[in-house]
Amino acid sequence: MKKADFPYYLTYFLGRYLPGEKNVSPNTIESYAVTFKLLLIFCEQEKKIRPERLSLSHITHGLVLEFLNWLESERHCSATTRNQRLVAIHSFFRYVQKQSPENLYEIQKIMNIPNKKCAKTIVPFLTGGEMQILLSKPDTATAGGMRDLVLLVVLYDSAARVQELIDLKVKDIRLSNPSVITLHGKGNKARQVPITGKTKDLLNAYLLHRASKNGGISNGDQYVFVNQKKQHLSRWGISYIINKYVELAEREAGFNIQFPITPHVFRHSKSVHLLQSGVNLVYIRDFLGHCDYSTTEIYARADTEMKRKAIEAAYNDILPSKDLPNWADDDNLMGFLNSLCSN
Repeated sequence: MKKADFPYYLTYFLGRYLPGEKNVSPNTIESYAVTFKLLLIFCEQEKKIRPERLSLSHITHGLVLEFLNWLESERHCSATTRNQRLVAIHSFFRYVQKQSPENLYEIQKIMNIPNKKCAKTIVPFLTGGEMQILLSKPDTATAGGMRDLVLLVVLYDSAARVQELIDLKVKDIRLSNPSVITLHGKGNKARQVPITGKTKDLLNAYLLHRASKNGGISNGDQYVFVNQKKQHLSRWGISYIINKYVELAEREAGFNIQFPITPHVFRHSKSVHLLQSGVNLVYIRDFLGHCDYSTTEIYARADTEMKRKAIEAAYNDILPSKDLPNWADDDNLMGFLNSLCSN
């Protein structure tokens, strides 16, 4: 009987190795946990192996391939999602190969499973005019509207990831010159990003109003953006706020967006706007907190695609509109071409 050692290794990997030794963010751990939850469901439903009886020797190269195909065929996951699940599996077996060298051959076969090729999508972003329309929708005459405006402005101006915005505390904001916000990103890496004068003024007014509601006392450990229960906002809460104002913005003629506007679209938009303003990609990389320069290059491709569409639209009318002759009717020409192809 095979030893059911898979639960032991998986528990240590998710509970101690990733957070303790690799300092991986809670969001990444959660994503990895979902991958292995799906793997356990697959093994139980398709292979009739219950989780408590699963061993490393069960997880073969063939089984992993079947699991990845099952994600696409049964759960209708995209190739991008399939590749994300494979990243988690590779990370797990990269850890396990040192703990279970007797399975090294099969583990290496799993590690060599390549990503599935998928179409490269252009990052979605709002133009300057579209962002301006969206930011004009919160009603600053109310406390809730003021909070929402500052939240959206900071999300855009700092290009923060949604979790970085959620974790932002009062002590992370410096309003004296030069005005900066300290963001705590993936792997607890902190970076300082500059904010514009208008964002500084909005934040100052917002924090002063909050302090006045607390008897003039501002605690540096308080979260900047909280709900009615004084608890920091969740991802769902921020998405709800964004969607509320997107619905209002869609009533405007200049706001015709064909993609969902998530918190990350604000980050994409700021990055593209910086690039369009002539900011070097190296500075944008540091601003975004990217470790790899190639990650930042997606914004250069996005900007290039936008320029291509603008050029096509600008010169579309000068192209000849008359029908081209059918060269197939010219027997001499077709004979000449056929003679070339036969050589």
